[in-house]
Amino acid sequence: MTALEFNAKILGLKDKLQYFAYSLTANKEDADDLIQDTFLKAITNKDKFDPATNLKAWVYTIMKNTFINKYRKDTKVNTIIDSTKDLYYLNNSNSADSATPDSDYNHGELVKVIDELQDDHRIPFQMHFQGYKYKEIAETLNLSIGTVKSRIFFSRKKLMEKLRDFQN
Repeated sequence: MTALEFNAKILGLKDKLQYFAYSLTANKEDADDLIQDTFLKAITNKDKFDPATNLKAWVYTIMKNTFINKYRKDTKVNTIIDSTKDLYYLNNSNSADSATPDSDYNHGELVKVIDELQDDHRIPFQMHFQGYKYKEIAETLNLSIGTVKSRIFFSRKKLMEKLRDFQN
């Protein structure tokens, strides 16, 4: 297969590649960039293509691998490495400390509904919310793990019923 034939066959896949690229990126500009990178890699590595195999599958594989590699690279770039002694950057919130009136009201409503729960349900739920493991809660309250799980489950259920207006 000559270089001209190879290029023509690859360009003939453009419409199908656009659909696939958009399904990966969910953004038209990123999809166009992905198609361009795929064409560049396919043309650059033409010598690695075996004419006895499926060209379409080969190009789709290039596109998928290009997308995955870019995603991994972007993830590494956005990773924060905090080498300070007390992990200052990780413990310091990027968002403003001021809460909006809506969030204050929603938090107040949530606290009020949690406080209305019976102690048998409220205490295990609050401990679990604070990060205690089921086993730790069971030992602290002298209950079985099954009872703790059950009470937390029913507490969530009651909260969801009472806070139905706050759900999306």
